[in-house]
This record gives sequence, structure tokens and C-alpha cells, in this order.
Amino acid sequence: MADLNIKPAGACRFDAVSLGEVMLRLDPGDVPIARARSLRVWHGGGEVNVTEGLAACFRLRTAAVTALVDDGVGRSIEMQLREAGIDTGFIKWYPFDGRGDLHNGVNFTFAGKGVLPSVTEYYRAHTPVRELKPGDIDWDGIFARGVRWFCTGGIYNVISPTSNDVALEAMVKAGESGAFRSFDLNYRSKVEPNKEKAREKNRRIVTHADFLVGNQSDFDDALGYTTAKVSQSDSLQKWLDAYVEMLRRVAKDFPNLKLIGTQLRGALSADRINWSAVLFDVAEDQMHLATVREGIEIRDRTGGGDSFASGVAAALMKGKSIQEAVEWGAAHGILVQETPGDTTMVTQKDVEAEVKRAQTGGGVSALR
Repeated sequence: MADLNIKPAGACRFDAVSLGEVMLRLDPGDVPIARARSLRVWHGGGEVNVTEGLAACFRLRTAAVTALVDDGVGRSIEMQLREAGIDTGFIKWYPFDGRGDLHNGVNFTFAGKGVLPSVTEYYRAHTPVRELKPGDIDWDGIFARGVRWFCTGGIYNVISPTSNDVALEAMVKAGESGAFRSFDLNYRSKVEPNKEKAREKNRRIVTHADFLVGNQSDFDDALGYTTAKVSQSDSLQKWLDAYVEMLRRVAKDFPNLKLIGTQLRGALSADRINWSAVLFDVAEDQMHLATVREGIEIRDRTGGGDSFASGVAAALMKGKSIQEAVEWGAAHGILVQETPGDTTMVTQKDVEAEVKRAQTGGGVSALR
């Protein structure tokens, strides 16, 4: 097993800290966005979804670094984070000017149904997190408190002309403090359609990461690594062999990496998937595969990958093995997709039960 050198809990104020955008999510439920007449209010963001999973599900001590406008929407997001157990003391607040020239990010997400795919429409052109510049966040002060795990991701990294510099500043400071650092490639063409620009920025960050998260298309879109072609009729093992070959090239180019992982999601429809996850131990040159789940009905796929990452992080910080970590990641990821919204609504006990159920091939019994 790789020597991850994660700092002990007793030496740190925070188990994990995230950097990224947090948006208000407006959810029309089972009605497509254009016909919606009522909406449920959630929140989410690729990076904060990880720390929220660690806080709300696994009862670890986390904080979110982000920027919000000080208005009702911003305070709603803050209150939701606090309810989940996240420390919000590092949010940078921008004043509301009364006109909305600077506004909090909002997205409308329809979860999809059957052959109707999930759709998300973003309103983030003038969000405060885009205004952050190097020096705006007191990273020395944050990491001086003691942080075991720091995470950021590919969405925030390319969201503005200065976000890559802020993310790089944070990753360097995290490394200097001894924090374990994870980065989710999480490529979104709606954020940065120019793949070469995204790749250049992502490479700067990956150089400082210990744990890299990304699926096959992410490695191509966000870093420029292609995987040998595998047909849909080929076995899972043949796909894994091709994926491992690509990961070996990534690990050779970025010798700082200790773990590389991703969720495996095969969408049969908007609400029915095949699901698993993998973790590649770079030092041991070994791939760990979670129990494969086939034909699982889900409610909302958004946040499944982030919840995989938080399950892995929780397991490793709680002293579990890499195989146990990938099982926790896969279990947390599928459970979060069974509930609405981007963020976790389950407990560690639920995760442990799902690991056992999947491994034994058991069914689902009512709890009474």
C-alpha cells in the first residue's frame, strides 16, 4: 500500500478543507425545466460536495473556502453548509450592490427520467468566486490550524482568469503544511470549451496533487491522455487493462501522484445505471476494483462522483485500506444518487451496510 502520510487527527483542527464554487440549485423535481412552476432549493459544487460528504455522512471536521455575495441567496447557501456541519468561517463575502452586477451562482437541474437525460443550466457569469485573486485567502492561517486533507477541482480551476492561480497558491501552501491533496479533473465544456487552455491549467495543479480523480473522458478532455479503444462488447477486465495502461503514463509524467481513481458509471437510462469504482495504487502498480452493481435504479445522478471521492477520503482518514476505501467510495456514491440533490443524505452506517449488501449480493429489506 502506498505511504499516504495523512496527518493524525489529533494534530489538526480540520480533517478536510475544500476550495471551489458553491451554487444554489433550483430543482424542478420530475418536471422538465421549461415547464416547471415550483422548485425545491438545494446547493452544490464539485468541491464542497466532497467536504459536505465528509462532514454530514462521516462526521469529520471540514471547512469550505469559497466566495459569496452577502444577500439572501448567499446566506441561504451558508446556512445549508452550516446545517451539514461545515465550518463557514473562511467564506469571503462580497457586498450586495442592489443591482445584482455581482450575484451568487444559480443552476437549474432536472434529474431526468428514463430516456429523458439529466439537464443542468448554469447562471454563473458574474459570481463572486470568479473575483478571487492570489492573496485574497489567508492560506497560511488556514493551514497553520492543521489540515489533514485539501481538495479542489477542475471546475473551479478554469472558472475565471485568476482561479488557476488561486488554486495553485492553495495547493502549494497545502503541500508546505503537509496536507494530503486531492484534485478532481471534472472537466465541463460549459465552463471552459477550449480544451487546450483547460489542459494547460490542470497540468499546473496536478503537479502538486497526491490523489487524482478522473474518468476516462476527463483524462482526455482535461489532460490530453487517451485510452486504447475498447468496444462495448468487450469485458470489464479488458477496459480496466486499457485504463491502467493510460494511468501508468499519467503516473510516469506526474511522479508526485500516489493514488488515481474514479467512479465507473454506465448509464442504461437517466434513472438506471451500472456502477462501480476503481483506485490505482501508484507505488504498488495495483488497481483496486469495488464491487460491481448492475441495473441500479437511481433518483439523481448529480454528485455521485464527488461522493465517491468523499467516501474514499473518509475511509483513508479513518485508517482503512485502499480496497476498503474504494468500497466506501463506491457505496457512498451510489447511495447519494438514490436521494435528491447534489449532496449526501446518508450516514456512515448506511455506507457500511451498502458495502456489505453489495459484496454478499443481498437484497434491500424494509427497516421497521
